[in-house]
Amino acid sequence: MFDGLGYFFQYGSMWPEAAWGARIAWEIERIWAFALMAFLLFLSSNPANCTISQSDEVDQSGLGDSQQYPTENGTVLDFNLYHRSDQLLQDISALVSRHPMMMTEKVWKSVVVGYSTEMTIVTVEPGGRRPNLERRLRVLLNFGQHARELVTSEVALRLLKILAGEHDLRNRDITPFNQLLTNMILKVVPMENVNGRKKVEKGDLCERKNGRGVDTNRNWGVDWGKKEKDYDPYEEYPGTAAFSEPETQILREVAASFKPHLWVNVHSGMQALFMPYDHKNMTPDEGSRKPMESLLKMINALHCKGNCIVGSGGGTVGYFAHGTATDYMYSFLKVPIAFTFEIYGDDVAQDDCYPMFNPTSPALLESTIMNWCEAFFTLFMKLPTTLRSIFNATTGHSYSNLDLLASTPLSDAGSQQQLEVDGVTSTYVNRKGQTFWLPIQENNVFLEVKTEGDWILAELFYISVGLGSVILCFTAVKWMLSL
Repeated sequence: MFDGLGYFFQYGSMWPEAAWGARIAWEIERIWAFALMAFLLFLSSNPANCTISQSDEVDQSGLGDSQQYPTENGTVLDFNLYHRSDQLLQDISALVSRHPMMMTEKVWKSVVVGYSTEMTIVTVEPGGRRPNLERRLRVLLNFGQHARELVTSEVALRLLKILAGEHDLRNRDITPFNQLLTNMILKVVPMENVNGRKKVEKGDLCERKNGRGVDTNRNWGVDWGKKEKDYDPYEEYPGTAAFSEPETQILREVAASFKPHLWVNVHSGMQALFMPYDHKNMTPDEGSRKPMESLLKMINALHCKGNCIVGSGGGTVGYFAHGTATDYMYSFLKVPIAFTFEIYGDDVAQDDCYPMFNPTSPALLESTIMNWCEAFFTLFMKLPTTLRSIFNATTGHSYSNLDLLASTPLSDAGSQQQLEVDGVTSTYVNRKGQTFWLPIQENNVFLEVKTEGDWILAELFYISVGLGSVILCFTAVKWMLSL
């Protein structure tokens, strides 16, 4: 009964004529599944949230107090300059609601041994919401991992506004990016560490860990738990075990299912652009290192005035960081491009954490936010060519040659044609004159992001078939009961 479902996951909506029956059967199953899901969501007390739960206990004591408390040196957060965490997330929810055709929001919840957290993740599809995740470039951006780094979440909010068309890029026309963005899907985590952020808002301006004192950027399962001679438990306590924290559990699940081509973990405290690895003085193999390094050097020149450190975290900072998110993304989830951006730092501030990690004047904050939003668009623009370079260098295949095949004419409708380039076979399907290019997967990297054809009409057709079958079934039952 579920053979059609497996076929769909393998090939998406690009079905040859022979598989339409299986596709229609699957659509019927999907409609019934949607009906059941709607009923279950109706019974749920919180239908918008997806829950990962290990305990029903919740200890949120001490969080959420809106009063301002001065630190020892008298510094007070300026909430006229920075959003409170609740307000920032509310603004993002309102933004998503204004653009339902390209944005969705999910609030993930997780409870681990009495400690709970929520994480908002915004999915942005600039080309409009549609199926077939595999055919688009996938980007996962993480902000606010360390609580004291307020500026990173402000960048996330602004970037979302620019993607939604509610804010312009500074001195830059977004029009040239439209075609590229149409073939992208982004997941943005505007504030990973909500509980730690609330501690900062109460006055603990040097707090970087989560709500129960764990550095979530030391809690990932790559080289976890190793401690260097300069280990400071106040700053980088890694938790009781790898993935002991709900924040890392949620992000791991999201990344594993999303399979991004690009991961960027955004921090502040210095000016740096890091590639793997953080836990050792090594960089990726040359085939991956050169394209990534070239991209980072371009961003450094255009958006950091050449002042950013460029290289691996473990090889340039002067210390090793074990159990980091970027190393896990690259080493275990095989994300082909994994970066850590450090977007602001003030060494003069020394022990005054608020100005050390965050701009404290309106002009400097605005300049920092816009500069790094522009940097992300530079990153997006160069992402396809960087992926091609990595693929060419690591597999020996020529990705650019595959691009030329997209316009290859096919024979009669319903036929399939396989073409081989440099040992890589790609399959084309012609259905009623429409040409589709099936994605080729090599080392967990989906290469093709281009599609042709009227996907919306195709999906409406299949859904209408499913709905028609449900109506027919209900009519038949009603007629039988009336006998």
